[in-house]
Amino acid sequence: MEHVKTTVEKTYARWEKELEENYTDTVAMRRHLHQHPEPSFEEKETAAYIVSKLRSYGITDIQENVGNGYGIVAKVVGAHPGPTIAFRADFDALRIQEENDVPYKSQNAGVMHACGHDSHTATLLSVAKVLANKAEDLHGNLVLIHQNAEEVLPGGAKSMVEAGAMAGVDYVFGQHVQSSLEAEKIGYTPGYAMAAADFFNISIQGKGGHGAYPHDTVDSVIIATKMVDALQTLVSRAINPLHPAVVTVSTVQAGGEANNIIADTAMIKGTVRTYHEEARETISREMKVLAESVAAMYHGTADLTYIRGYDSVYNHPEETTRFVALMKEKFGEDSITEREATMGGEDFGYFSKVRPGTFFNVGGLNPDLEATFPHHHPRFNIDEKAMLVAGKAFLAIAEDYLVKE
Repeated sequence: MEHVKTTVEKTYARWEKELEENYTDTVAMRRHLHQHPEPSFEEKETAAYIVSKLRSYGITDIQENVGNGYGIVAKVVGAHPGPTIAFRADFDALRIQEENDVPYKSQNAGVMHACGHDSHTATLLSVAKVLANKAEDLHGNLVLIHQNAEEVLPGGAKSMVEAGAMAGVDYVFGQHVQSSLEAEKIGYTPGYAMAAADFFNISIQGKGGHGAYPHDTVDSVIIATKMVDALQTLVSRAINPLHPAVVTVSTVQAGGEANNIIADTAMIKGTVRTYHEEARETISREMKVLAESVAAMYHGTADLTYIRGYDSVYNHPEETTRFVALMKEKFGEDSITEREATMGGEDFGYFSKVRPGTFFNVGGLNPDLEATFPHHHPRFNIDEKAMLVAGKAFLAIAEDYLVKE
């Protein structure tokens, strides 16, 4: 058994060495993508670049235009039977004007990789390069999911799943560089890690009129203010206290510039964040009842548009525990840290809803490189060593699931 364990360890060491030798190419790929960002659903050239790289590594089982855009699914088939694991990386950019002064600054005006998807893509391509010709090492298969349009609803993940991207997959893993996590650290969150992100618009119809004659009107502003207050009771009184939920009113619009006109209409906009589907369904149902009832109480009407965003991200206990133990074994106890769940959204949840897996973070924070700005900031940047850490983590997972002892 000791001989077998040593053989497995040597396999990973060989993969790790190749990844390190390819690091210069990894950085070059990331910087190319950073210079040529494309926003969600417009990533045609980015997808072509990814496919060309995969083919150059000898990968021939490649599906293009998977789902509602430029999604890519590639497969590395092992020489021996075993499970199929999937690694996912997103590749869309944001409509943000970059303010970084770096040689690889975005060349596309008003578009920037301000969330790290360029690094995710370069990382997965580097992992693909290492494992592309390692069929003899693999007892099972590896699916590489390069996902379009993570940033903009309806996103790319759901449609890729519906198009069969997860067919035959047994486990799925993804990672996201994190600007608030120290460089080269690995973060994990057991259970619910990120929230379902929904949005709502409530259109209120009253009866406008002169401010001197309120008795002849139905004041949409009064209705809106009562509704904003009442919406908070959805969380405090309709939801199980053990199920986290947030209802945020972000916008209230009504009236114009005149001081003496009672507004005919008003609009309320906001977002709902939940982990549990039960809480999500309750809020969407009760919000409609609340909006219509409050409006009717003041003799107006209300129309709710509830937009379901991404599902919550749930990290499965068994796979997450296995991942944490693996990272500690490979990189040491101090390399990995548990992180609090957030109410932010991420459409990886569609993949982990279909098959068990986990979604982890890799630190990109480095003050010496001015890599301190938050995601979606025009000066967002990362310590590129994060890609090496993420790549090694993926290779460790591949070894753990696909190399037999």
